[in-house]
Amino acid sequence: MGADNLLDSVKYLIVSRIVTNNPADYLRDLGVQATAQRLSVWRAVSRRPHLTADDVVEVAEADLGTISRQAVYDALSVLVEKGALRRIQPVGSPARYETRVNDNHHHLICRACGRLVDVDCAVGDVPCLTAADDQGFEIDEAEVVYWGRCPSCVSEGRAPTAFDSPARRRRDADAREARLA
Repeated sequence: MGADNLLDSVKYLIVSRIVTNNPADYLRDLGVQATAQRLSVWRAVSRRPHLTADDVVEVAEADLGTISRQAVYDALSVLVEKGALRRIQPVGSPARYETRVNDNHHHLICRACGRLVDVDCAVGDVPCLTAADDQGFEIDEAEVVYWGRCPSCVSEGRAPTAFDSPARRRRDADAREARLA
């Protein structure tokens, strides 16, 4: 891990600890009214990163007793807009949410079980932002998703399922067509 990535990770851990101790102040500092619903949604994602909106509904309901699906979606939208949460949507997967914002990290997704985990950028400051040909764009962000099978699925011999990427499905379809031709 490069020094800058290590620094990003340490900053994230420090901010996470401060925010976890007082999420209401954190949300207010971002200009977000700290309602019970928004705090519950933020806590749900903070405790269990990479939840889908449906997962957040379940966790928030358990926390508050009752919350409407619309209130959860509204809270997620506001929290993403204000930078308290990050919304990621890997191809073929529902949107997921995390509190790890404003750092350079990517994701690993298991094709068999759908498990999604964070992974820090490999080396250097922001190597993923150096495109072979930027076509004149000023690049400020890259979304990198690594696909494969998690250690548990490998050891259990679980085959990839519906979490396959579209690129892999296209390759498989092309191979089938070639065999039929």
